[in-house]
Amino acid sequence: MADLEVDAAVVGGGHHGLVAAAVLADAGWDVCLLEATDHLGGAVRSAELQPGYVTDLFSAFYPLSRASPVLQSLDLEEHGLRWSEAPAVLAHPLGPDGAEAAVLCRDRADTAVGLDAQHRGDGEAWLDLCRRWDVLREPFLRTLFTTFPPVRGPVQLLRRIGTAEALRLARFLLLPAKRMGEELFGGEGARLLLAGNAVHADIPMTSPVSGAYGWLLAMLGQHYGFPVPVGGSGQLTTALARRAESAGAVLRTGERVEHIAVSGGRVRAVHTAAGTTVRIRRAVVADVAAPTLYRDLLPADAVPARVQRDLDRFLWDTPVVKLDWALDGPIPWRAPEVGRAGTVHVGQGEDGLVRWGADLESRVLPESPFLLVGQMTTADPSRSPAGTESAWAYTHLPRGVDDAGSADELVRRVERVLERFAPGFAGRVRHRAVRRPSDLQDADPNLLHGTINGGTAQLFQQLVFRPVPGLGRPETPVAGLYLGSSSAHPGGGVHGACGWFAARAALGAHGATGLLRRAATSAAIELLQRSRRDDARVSG
Repeated sequence: MADLEVDAAVVGGGHHGLVAAAVLADAGWDVCLLEATDHLGGAVRSAELQPGYVTDLFSAFYPLSRASPVLQSLDLEEHGLRWSEAPAVLAHPLGPDGAEAAVLCRDRADTAVGLDAQHRGDGEAWLDLCRRWDVLREPFLRTLFTTFPPVRGPVQLLRRIGTAEALRLARFLLLPAKRMGEELFGGEGARLLLAGNAVHADIPMTSPVSGAYGWLLAMLGQHYGFPVPVGGSGQLTTALARRAESAGAVLRTGERVEHIAVSGGRVRAVHTAAGTTVRIRRAVVADVAAPTLYRDLLPADAVPARVQRDLDRFLWDTPVVKLDWALDGPIPWRAPEVGRAGTVHVGQGEDGLVRWGADLESRVLPESPFLLVGQMTTADPSRSPAGTESAWAYTHLPRGVDDAGSADELVRRVERVLERFAPGFAGRVRHRAVRRPSDLQDADPNLLHGTINGGTAQLFQQLVFRPVPGLGRPETPVAGLYLGSSSAHPGGGVHGACGWFAARAALGAHGATGLLRRAATSAAIELLQRSRRDDARVSG
């Protein structure tokens, strides 16, 4: 690529980078996106595992995408995106062998009936929890999708519930997942719907705010579903790329940025490994991990010493081992209702989840790992031939453990767990692919050490502390340079907010946020109106 000059460069072509490119181009800026690999999308990609079997290589289910006013505002359906859902949102097999299961359904009444059958009173307790979500959803999501300091969401919430109730809410949101479940429910099924969702993040279920994560994801799943793009997660990336290009952004793959040039405290250019120089008139948005930006791409003298010291304490989330299977039939669960769910949490009850989290924190290879399983053909019949299943599972290694022996042993333990809950599973495997943490990083350099969240989601590295204290907004110490990856607020998940916030900050520095603000407001209003229509249809 010849040298060029643009208003803005986006470094990294993950979904946040694609969102940033579209938003900047919408404002009339000349935008060039540079992606190091040969594929756009980052961790939103799919491929054929076997002929006819489509697997999502990294992320798979997207409740945050459906809830996000950012992605909704881009009208991705006009660029080819279609969604599909499984008959049930999520299932968590119960007991030592999974003879029955707790099931999260789109209809809260159906969820409550199942939970009440397992423990009398838990159905009504679940409906109480849903009614709390009804009150909090709008201001809660407004706060989540607002840069710091968020003002309108909390003010709206205080007006709605009052100061005294706000104190009770604060306590509720700080509860560990284990304690929240114990306070709300008498049976393990309902408790595990919260706890299993909580450990989608890397927060031990005995740690503060883990309960809020579980509650949020369970309510999002029940309200918006755990949808998947028809044809594979790569279809979401394709729609984002088409949307950015339709606005005028230029998207380049195979262009690894090696260095960001700074002079006079301002970003001036980006230089690629191939020798291309892209001169910058206005801004650079970096859709890369925070340590990569500050330690690899910027000159050392452009990064304040305090930021360097804070980065010494930056904590990654726990690394992932992922297995993908092409199966010649559905997974033969002991509990038939599990076969209706797109997402399945497998392997642990309440106490087992506590032990599993303790193993990870103490660098012990878990003897009985907790699994997140995706039944992709159940969620989207286009993923494999009729009567078969495209499936995957992932679990975690302790931090700092990525040797082949440990990963391979963990794989054996994963398949042992699956065989216990679904006898005959091994006999249905046509093909298996294993991705260790180093494999994940090789496929997407942003998944450093095989982590998928851009840094731990624990409270000390969230909100104003993300990625480090003092840098809780997209702006960086270098003028014109903005962090727009999952290392920034609000963190991991496919929601587009990190790229959106970075683009909005860049436009704001040049007085160009009016159009963006109107678009965001319009999208948020439409999303909430659509949610209310859905609520009315369900309650009717």
